[in-house]
Amino acid sequence: MRRKTIWILALTLVLSLTFASWAFAAEEALGQEVKKFIGLACGLAIAIAALGGALGQGISISKGLEGIARNPEAQPKIFIPMIVGLALIESLVIYALVISILLYTKL
Repeated sequence: MRRKTIWILALTLVLSLTFASWAFAAEEALGQEVKKFIGLACGLAIAIAALGGALGQGISISKGLEGIARNPEAQPKIFIPMIVGLALIESLVIYALVISILLYTKL
């Protein structure tokens, strides 16, 4: 299962990089085609970032709650770092959004 997930993520990364390189390698005469590929690359970037962020947050929360359920006295030592980790995961998704917006405004 884990190997399959890694292959899927690698394939989506390669495809998104391919679409982005096509978008920047196009000539001026293909202005509409460039816009299509940049839009596609932006959409894929946000989709992949949201998927990765959601998976990371879900796993983080489940493991944190599992640890708290097994040892309730350790709740302050688990809860605070878990919230900080969730904020960092969410910031990575926001960075992907900002980068895709900057890429999209280059049209």
